[in-house]
Amino acid sequence: MNQPTTDHLEAWNTKQALAERMIPLIGQLYREHDIVMSVHGRSLIGRSAIDIIRAHSYARKIDDAELSIAETSAIVEALTAIQPGPVSLDLALLANGFRASSSSDLEGYLRTELAPALDAKPASGRDVVLYGFGRIGRLLARIMIEHAGSHNGLNLRAIVVRKNGEHDLVKRANLLRRDSVHGPFNGTIKVLEDENVILANGVRIQVIYSSDPADVDYTSYGIEDAILVDNTGRWRDAEGLGQHLKNSGVSRVVLTAPGKGDLLNVVYGVNNDKITDADTILSAASCTTNAITPVLKVMNDTFGVTQGHVETVHSYTNDQNLIDNFHSGDRRGRSAALNMVLTETGAAKAVAKALPEFEGKLTGNAIRVPTPNVSMAVLNLQLERETTTEELNALLEQVSLTGSLRTQIDYVESPEIVSTDFVGSNRAGIVDGLATIVTGKTAVLYVWYDNEYGYSCQVVRVIEQLAGGHPLQLPVLSK
Repeated sequence: MNQPTTDHLEAWNTKQALAERMIPLIGQLYREHDIVMSVHGRSLIGRSAIDIIRAHSYARKIDDAELSIAETSAIVEALTAIQPGPVSLDLALLANGFRASSSSDLEGYLRTELAPALDAKPASGRDVVLYGFGRIGRLLARIMIEHAGSHNGLNLRAIVVRKNGEHDLVKRANLLRRDSVHGPFNGTIKVLEDENVILANGVRIQVIYSSDPADVDYTSYGIEDAILVDNTGRWRDAEGLGQHLKNSGVSRVVLTAPGKGDLLNVVYGVNNDKITDADTILSAASCTTNAITPVLKVMNDTFGVTQGHVETVHSYTNDQNLIDNFHSGDRRGRSAALNMVLTETGAAKAVAKALPEFEGKLTGNAIRVPTPNVSMAVLNLQLERETTTEELNALLEQVSLTGSLRTQIDYVESPEIVSTDFVGSNRAGIVDGLATIVTGKTAVLYVWYDNEYGYSCQVVRVIEQLAGGHPLQLPVLSK
């Protein structure tokens, strides 16, 4: 074996050994102190050694060099001694900052950088009820169960559904356990049929059967001051959703669909700062609205948008028919598995509910296509000033890496990437840089989005804010 080959393998084994040593420390700090670690926005919680190495390699996009695992490993070990309060830490930014400081005292540097979090107190957690347990409901459950390790966030206490036969509980547990799009549940699931309970990774989820939103006494199950997430889409206005607030134990309601009337429609990262204590009922908007609004905000803030059109190429949903049959909506009765179906989208108008400056500026249509998940929005925008493809892409890439919207916007440049590559993406939308077209004041952007999982992550971010469960983020990101 030649020497270069041996050197590469030894370097890889060294990285793997360091990553393996980091895993239990990252887990311990998360479970005991609610410290969430990431590398340029890539979470390290519950990740394998290979995942950690990949996250460090990804840093080359930002820092022009692979992040040293030896450096971040030393930071993680120092954190076990410092033990700050709940905080979300970017190890890459901390490593870069320490290197630039020319200091030799890592612990001293970290204590200075983490000063706002040293005395932070853990949140007590907040009860959550899922009303409906379909595609979005089950993904919300998966995400909250995955986040349950710190004991300081969202406490998934119950799901409310209509009973569909004597084996309903087992079937619903199996749908949580296995998913044709998102794969198997990461953990163990047990059914306690005599108690109508699903145990998932130690999280006890009470299954409540009811067809009337005002007919459940949640306090009888020990549920208090809960945030109820309505995933059914059956009610979209304050009057209909207000039925949930008639129950003992529920204090706030979040709708996972565009809200009607005066309901606050929230796109996390864009207008979640508008949420007040008076907003006992609010909407998390739609998957498409969440995908495009952050990108539109960046475009408008930088270039100004005078007019635009949004065309969504959207995967089919349960609302459509597998084969031709009656449907109350135009064209949606035709087979979803065999056709591209031209239909309407409310996303263009809904953007203005989160960004009022877009009122009357956007039109939109949708094409449903025969794929089960991952959609694309094509934004055709007229700008106030001329730009270039290079300037526009550089801006969106930088925002996706170090900007305050990096948990909403991702950026990719690959000549081989296709829709299935974005299954499981936790960003609201991903800009496809190689597809960008700019001609003077006209810009066409292509934004991918996992319309199920990416949207569910946005919903969870809203719920976490309502619960007061968002830890301080350090170092502070740029605007």
